[in-house]
Amino acid sequence: MKELAKTYDPKEFERRIYEGWEKDGDFHAEIDPAKKPFTIVMPPPNITGQLHMGHALDQTLQDVLTRWRRLQGYAALWLPGTDHASIATEMRVADELREKEGLSKEDLGRDEFLKRVWQWKEIYGGRITEQQRRLGDSCDWERERFTMDEGCNKAVVEFFVRLYEKGLIYKGSRLINWCPTCGTSLSDAEVEHEDLNGKYWYIRYPAANGGEGITVATSRPETMFADVAIAVSPEDERYLDWIGKTVLLPVIGREIPVIADSYPDPEKGTGAVKITPAHDPNDFEVGERHGLAQPVCIDFEAKMTAEAGKYEGMDRFACRAAWVDELTTAGYLVKTEDVVIPTGKCYRCGTIVEPMISEQWFVKMETLAKPAILAAKRGELRHVPARFEKIYLHWLEEIRDWCISRQLWWGHRIPAWTCGVCGEIIVAREAPEACPKCGAGKSVLVQDEDVLDTWFSSGLWPFSTLGWPEDTPDLRYFFPTNVLVTGYDIIFFWVVRMVFSSLEVRDEPPFETVFVHGLVRDELGRKMSKTLGNGVDPIEVIDLYGADALRFFLLNGSAAGGDMRFIMKNVESTRNFANKLWNASRFVLMNLGTGEAAGQRDTEGLSLCPASLRDEDKWILRTVEQVAAEVTDNLEKYELSVATQKIYDLIRDEYCDWYIELVKTRLYGEDEESKKVCCAVLVRVLSDLLRLLHPFMPFITEEIWSYLDKPNKLIRDSWPTPEGFAADSDFTAASVRIETTKEIVRAVRNIRAEANAPQAKKLPILILFDKGGGSGESGGERNGENAALGAGAAAHIQALAGVSDIGIVRSEAELPGDTVSAILKGMVLHVPLADLVDFAAEREKLAKERERLTGETQRLGGKLNNEGFTAKAPPAVVDTERAKLAAAEDALAKVIAREAAIREK
Repeated sequence: MKELAKTYDPKEFERRIYEGWEKDGDFHAEIDPAKKPFTIVMPPPNITGQLHMGHALDQTLQDVLTRWRRLQGYAALWLPGTDHASIATEMRVADELREKEGLSKEDLGRDEFLKRVWQWKEIYGGRITEQQRRLGDSCDWERERFTMDEGCNKAVVEFFVRLYEKGLIYKGSRLINWCPTCGTSLSDAEVEHEDLNGKYWYIRYPAANGGEGITVATSRPETMFADVAIAVSPEDERYLDWIGKTVLLPVIGREIPVIADSYPDPEKGTGAVKITPAHDPNDFEVGERHGLAQPVCIDFEAKMTAEAGKYEGMDRFACRAAWVDELTTAGYLVKTEDVVIPTGKCYRCGTIVEPMISEQWFVKMETLAKPAILAAKRGELRHVPARFEKIYLHWLEEIRDWCISRQLWWGHRIPAWTCGVCGEIIVAREAPEACPKCGAGKSVLVQDEDVLDTWFSSGLWPFSTLGWPEDTPDLRYFFPTNVLVTGYDIIFFWVVRMVFSSLEVRDEPPFETVFVHGLVRDELGRKMSKTLGNGVDPIEVIDLYGADALRFFLLNGSAAGGDMRFIMKNVESTRNFANKLWNASRFVLMNLGTGEAAGQRDTEGLSLCPASLRDEDKWILRTVEQVAAEVTDNLEKYELSVATQKIYDLIRDEYCDWYIELVKTRLYGEDEESKKVCCAVLVRVLSDLLRLLHPFMPFITEEIWSYLDKPNKLIRDSWPTPEGFAADSDFTAASVRIETTKEIVRAVRNIRAEANAPQAKKLPILILFDKGGGSGESGGERNGENAALGAGAAAHIQALAGVSDIGIVRSEAELPGDTVSAILKGMVLHVPLADLVDFAAEREKLAKERERLTGETQRLGGKLNNEGFTAKAPPAVVDTERAKLAAAEDALAKVIAREAAIREK
């Protein structure tokens, strides 16, 4: 018979087990009409990425749900894949090209550059999927997808064309977010806002007729060169006489009008606002309402244009400093004010975003957003925790048209062609052969250079990966999916887009539930980042403690929707838990290896006759069944951290610390029949515990399972189902008796610890039951044979608590002198003081301690009375010595008081 290794070492089996799962197709989901499908699509990590703690948490949560449903008998599909990540990948390859070959992407040209990106993807793009395997992800690798594979590309083109044909996609010049470093437009969701310390500069715009003029507060004086108006509220009495008049741009002298608009807030700044339509989204809207010009003073490289005069070609922020100096010298700067300003930054590189007017492709969002809002409000789509629905709805209700074009080469190229003869724009699924308007041939039709926003293709992920736009068997069976697991930081990036895209083409949400988790922060609660250098590599943690330990730690700390802190010592604690399970399993297997118990490793078919079961057997069977039902309910509610803790307590406390200890006397006894029953229960329960724990710690559970002579692997076994133990009155009564026994053992252990009584010293105990709680006769019932405790309780208490004798008394009058007591449910436990403490030894120990503490207080007192010490030593050192003296005096007083208390004992 195989024996479990003496030492738990995950390196010895984690890779082997995973390779076996994958080789045998254990992750593969088949269409099975007899089974209910369960589907999760993995949020596709970027091909540029490496596994980080956020991934580890996100994917562990998904893996738990998938493994659980698989054990429940569902056709469980967890569909993996990776994202092409337009901006990040193009920047990575362009940087590598420049550093290694001194070339730019333009030097290579579009086609050659894209070949390089595909080559890079083949070499490095699979790195993160290998790391996912180390974590234990049980996704269907046979269905792995890539957002730019042939099927996904077909879906993207189809979706674009459909929206265009419905008038929901258009090309136009609007104000967009521009990243000067990445050289591309960004959607609102790709702009991260950060509060930065800044200034308001109060600048006077003189009246055109020579008067004092109007003072305006601005945080961006460098954009003044493109000002076209000053706006004031028509309700602001201060400026009513100014409306329709003109002021001069300071220094420059160009006249601009003063206009009335609802945008200015009379309570903010001076109540007057400079209007720069080409460089501010609010100003752009004001300009549209009033038909204002849109001069541009900052270009796509964030440098000043000819509009800025002598500052042309200067960096925008360098220009700001120089221009403010000039305004100050000329007498137009009235004052400055320090303020905190929300500043938009590129989510990829961190560059401050520049609002720019540019011709781009947009999606009209109002029409698409309405069904997505209704889906949540009608309960067709739910968020867990529910509070995140507010973020989802807020984003949709405030949404603006989505800029979907990116000035990049890597990505889904926009399926639009412009006729070089007549200027007609043709949007089509295939490259057109001729212009439908003028008939010009293919040679003059030029495809749009831009690619689509990465989130455009990611938004189709739940159904494009299952075959859409074709009506495939996979799409019919596995869609809609059941749950999307995601961090709260990308609800608006991705979740919103998937929902409205699915409602548009499938007329139903892409998933039933959005399960939202928080971020993994460092030990101090800070967000992990390259800048802080506080990131922790999950693979390094796996190498150190094993994947199971990392997974269990992440699950236990991931309270619904809340952030968690990564604390390495807590990972070590979960590894210790795995080690405890390993040792307990080894103990069980070793006891099955000899005598009549040998060969009972697989007890699935064993019929446990209640008459042969003792109280402890019934208790553990009932407890496991109860916890299994609770864990199942927790998982149904996505309370994974709660489920994790319950399984931990069940295995560590109830099975390892209690049941195994309770049955050791039977295992080592002479009663072979009792031993046989005991072994059967040990293995039966261990099997259920492994099933419960498997979704959370898949490697160790599969390894131990392989030693139980089961007909199949654990990953393909079944989730524990109720057998009626929890509802059986006999099992319930037995459980109450065992819980009482446990209470008594804990109480005796606590009394022993508080009295510093040696573990080897056997203690007699006396139990006084509440009225009706006991059946003892006068003079006390010996050896604990009482209905409230049950047969065998005395042996358990004596063995586990170091008790010599158990007496049951009817009243306090029967108690012998002084006792130490503990009040328990339905009883009071007493330990005679004379038996608990060796007073002679205690007096001797206290005398020695008094002598030591007296010497210590004299030494410290003398030191502190020495002026040479207190005058020369640093104050902190003196304070430390005073604290030591106070502690020694306090301890001495307690020793003296204890001596007085036991002097006559």
